[in-house]
Amino acid sequence: MNTLNDLHKISGSFSNTEKMPVLFLGHGSPMNAIDENEFVAGFQNLAKTLPQPNAILCISAHWFTKGTKVTAMEMPRTIHDFGGFPQELFNVEYSAKGSPELALETTKLLLPLEVELDEHWGLDHGAWSVIKHLYPGANVPVIQLSIDYTKPGQFHFELAKKLSALRTKGVLIIGSGNIVHNLRLVDFQNFDRDNYGYDWAIEAKETINDYLLDGNFHPLVNFEKQSKAFQLAIPTPEHYLPLIYTLGLKEKNEELKLFNDKLLGGSLSMTSVKIM
Repeated sequence: MNTLNDLHKISGSFSNTEKMPVLFLGHGSPMNAIDENEFVAGFQNLAKTLPQPNAILCISAHWFTKGTKVTAMEMPRTIHDFGGFPQELFNVEYSAKGSPELALETTKLLLPLEVELDEHWGLDHGAWSVIKHLYPGANVPVIQLSIDYTKPGQFHFELAKKLSALRTKGVLIIGSGNIVHNLRLVDFQNFDRDNYGYDWAIEAKETINDYLLDGNFHPLVNFEKQSKAFQLAIPTPEHYLPLIYTLGLKEKNEELKLFNDKLLGGSLSMTSVKIM
């Protein structure tokens, strides 16, 4: 639980607000940035339910670093960190401002962990490809917090808790990844088949959803120790760990809802989470 002193660390430029929700967004293919499909519609419908934030802090699967960093530039660049897609996608620029002030306050909240203020990264597609559907006018400042690949799930779960004070300063915290994410086994011939998943992907999704809805986060935080289905669903942790940040911020009296809860191509899920 955060103390009053934690709240005083947040800059006065971020006014007190009602507690903001917390999100995990299954971002899927970068093409979701420009496509019109049911998942994009899910993000757009979500936006209608959100209070206007003062800023966004995003934890994206695509900024996986040694140590923890936070973007601290005034104008983060739009990073096109992918290949083999149409030029139309590379032409997308999401021109949201950054917030060096919020970045600095975030480093204070995460003490004693040393968090590097980063001037080079920007907004990767795990961030902008979904945030653009929530705030298409790019009128909300965005910073990113990286994921330290040297640390286990419990570290990330506990680190997230330290960010809780931001929620009452109008900061919308978003984890962006995919819970079931095994690109090596994707069935591209059946990629457009509705809610199609291999047996192990169905098992993993259903088990994880049950844990989420029951509030049983221990096995989710300790995902490496779970079933073979989990290991196939999470062969590498970068797309899964943003979920752990979202769960670390949930308080006991809050409701957790799922949306966009479908499988794609056998081995991917678009399942997304809203906590408020």
